This record gives sequence, C-alpha cells and structure tokens, in this order.
Amino acid sequence: MSPQDLEIGYRGATACSAAGISYRQLDYWARTGLLEPSIRTASGSGTQRLYGFRDILVLKIVKRLLDAGVSLQNIRTAVDHLRNSGVVELERITLMSDGASIYECTNSDEIIDLLQGGQGVFGIAVGKVWHEVEGSLSVLQGEVAGQFVSGENNDELSLRRKSKGA
Repeated sequence: MSPQDLEIGYRGATACSAAGISYRQLDYWARTGLLEPSIRTASGSGTQRLYGFRDILVLKIVKRLLDAGVSLQNIRTAVDHLRNSGVVELERITLMSDGASIYECTNSDEIIDLLQGGQGVFGIAVGKVWHEVEGSLSVLQGEVAGQFVSGENNDELSLRRKSKGA
C-alpha cells in the first residue's frame, strides 16, 4: 500500500460495501464517535463523509468483533488502540478475544500463551482483513482532492502516470 493509496477517500456507500456493513451502521458509528472518517467528516446536510483505507479496515474489524459477540464497550477500546497504531504495525497484529476481552498479539508465541491460559476463543488476523479490504477497494471508486479515482486504476503504476500527467 503506497502513501497515495492512504490519501484516497471513499464515500459512505463504498465504505459499507468494502467493510460488509449497512449504511445505517456506518452512520450510527460515525454519529456516536465509534469511528469517524479520517479524510472528511460530514459538516451538515448534503455533505459526504470520506473514509480512508485505515478507516475501512477498522470498520471491517468492528463488524467481525460484533458478529463474535464482543461488547461495544470493548470494541471502542480496541478501535482507539487500532487508530493509534502505526500502519505497518496493523498488518502484523492478531486480535484475540474470549468474547468479553480483546487481546493484541504480535507474534505466535503470544497467541500460544493466550490459548494455553485458556483465554482466546477466536482471533482476527488484521493482515488478512487488510488484504480483503485492499481487494474490495481495488474495484471500487474513491476520490482524491475532489476528483474521482476509479478503483480499477488505483494501482501504483496508474497513480504514478496520473501524477506525471501522462
């Protein structure tokens, strides 16, 4: 993922499609502060929120945690932690949960220790979710500085050609 890819914004419907959630969930989570868009927030009626890649990644993780029965309070804590993590670190994290608490594991030894302690019930490999979101967004439309960017042309070579004006 290049720095240019991190600057592409995706409208609500596109973010919902990539994350596998409903627009109603997205709107509720934005209004309650669970996950506000990092590119552009809504500033009144008729304005469009723009979500970045990292936002959509976190949305998809939130969806998986909710589906697994994790409480919204614990999810809020996990979201705060994920938003404060560096982009490179996110790809190496595995989130483990026993349905009540969420644990961050960065290597297989931590996962094994957690399982031997009888705690981990399920895990989410953030790197795998990362690649799923990347695949979904590769065919969806985004925008950069008010201009639409076709998902099919979001690859590194196409972005370099656009920046050079070729």
